[in-house]
Amino acid sequence: MNGLVIVLIGIVVLFAGYLFYGRWLAKKWGLDPKAETPAVKYEDGEDYVPSSKFTVFSHQFSSIAGAGPVTGPILASVFGWVPVLLWLLIGGLFFGAVQDFGALYASVKNEGKSMGMIIEKYIGKAGRKLFMLFCWLFTLLVIAAFTDMVAGTFVGKGVADMAKETSYANASAASISMLFIVAAIVFGVIQKHVKNMNEGVRAVIAIALLVGMFALGMHFPWYATKSAWIYIVMAYLFLASVMPMWLLMQPRDYMTTFMLLGMIIGAVVGVVVAHPTMQLNAYNGFNVGGNYLFPTLFVTIACGAVSGFHSLVSSGTSSKTIRNEKDMPMVGYGAMIVESLLGIIALVVVGAVAVNGTKPEGTPFAIFSSGVAGFLEKLGLPVQLATVFMTMCVSALALTSLDSVARIGRMSFQELFLGDTTDTSKMPVWQKILTNKYFATVVTLFFGYLLTLGGYTNVWPLFGSANQLLAALVLIALAVFLKTTGRTGWTLYAPMFIMLAVTFTALVQKTIALVKNIAGGNATMLVDGLQFIVAILLMVLGVLVAFSCLKKLFTKKAEAEN
Repeated sequence: MNGLVIVLIGIVVLFAGYLFYGRWLAKKWGLDPKAETPAVKYEDGEDYVPSSKFTVFSHQFSSIAGAGPVTGPILASVFGWVPVLLWLLIGGLFFGAVQDFGALYASVKNEGKSMGMIIEKYIGKAGRKLFMLFCWLFTLLVIAAFTDMVAGTFVGKGVADMAKETSYANASAASISMLFIVAAIVFGVIQKHVKNMNEGVRAVIAIALLVGMFALGMHFPWYATKSAWIYIVMAYLFLASVMPMWLLMQPRDYMTTFMLLGMIIGAVVGVVVAHPTMQLNAYNGFNVGGNYLFPTLFVTIACGAVSGFHSLVSSGTSSKTIRNEKDMPMVGYGAMIVESLLGIIALVVVGAVAVNGTKPEGTPFAIFSSGVAGFLEKLGLPVQLATVFMTMCVSALALTSLDSVARIGRMSFQELFLGDTTDTSKMPVWQKILTNKYFATVVTLFFGYLLTLGGYTNVWPLFGSANQLLAALVLIALAVFLKTTGRTGWTLYAPMFIMLAVTFTALVQKTIALVKNIAGGNATMLVDGLQFIVAILLMVLGVLVAFSCLKKLFTKKAEAEN
């Protein structure tokens, strides 16, 4: 089948879903354009920052997109392109977008509180503690998987297997990514001190900074070992976790959106020009290499279909910057739709370069970057330039998710030890230490680093399972919120039960595999042992949180709240 036809089908279906289903949900839940949002009510210049619709969309999209919509579909393509496409469309419209929009909506309606705090309000304190511990463990897996992928990409390992062009492209992308941090801070300072900046002027400044850092990075590539890049990324994550939103994360996400849109447009144009025939088999069977389509496909493709991590972004950061409730459908539902489209494009790219009906060797980043660069070469664009640009973009995707998840991990760790007061003068010494943002950040990054030692291929199955289980728990919690407040929540029932079945099956399979590995003496106790502990904790916490939420959801005593 022609790849262009697949992309066009995806665009039509996703746009129709946003136009009809997304708007229907917004109408059923109810939006009040005149209501005072948490960003306006609690503006503090740190976390609560009223922002324009496009700025919040930029943060939401660049944070949730990450490496997932590129990595997941490419890894799952071993099952064939038809099941991948179906899950991206169905999961994106009826699972992922509903969860993202629901989490954003619930948080804005509850003073910008995180999902953990919302669970405490509608389910109880015990539920919140369990959920926050689950979230914190999950963020460790995200940090491990994405940090390893970014570091591996920066040293030039991929399809070309350290060929000169690939090494140069990845080293240039690395230098551009580091310059990006400096450019984001400069842009943040400019926005802070220039009040009421016109949106057009803001966009021009952002694009000018992007062009400048791209040109500079192209001429001064940075070469370093993978270990060195892991340490550098960890240092960046520490800064992103403790610095004010306006100074680094918001301007970075705003600028990243232009890169991501450029990447998507470039990929779409490349597909239009090349209109490649899918070399990937339509369907390779239910069992491929010992991995079963259920549940493997559904936990491998998280971002692009449904991802629990998105709810942490929606309720952790985006809800605190929404200036008007009418912006929520575009931010919550719309950002997820664009991400699903990116997943479809990644599927078409791997389909075009497939070998013998299945994906080629190499990291998903390298496969995607070299594939799109090959398309753009037909437009007369130098392949080296196109490869650097695409590599820079996919690396930016991962880094924007990493900085968000590191900040959310820090906040989750702090919330675990918060009592009835946030006043540090009334806290005992141990509580002051554990809720200190610097201490919480260091602890989170330390355990994330330990899991990084196992490599992304080792961590990804556990990450995917935990991610989808988190999505199931959030969907149940949102159903409780909607029922308690007298809103329509039945649309969440099917997604939450399906995801519970998928994730517990996957977690059990991963745990059995880890046990066999350890028993057979083929495991690294530090890495596999830590993964085993995390897997057991995730299953136990998942059962406890799901039971608490479902009990509340289906109790006969639940009454609508005015």
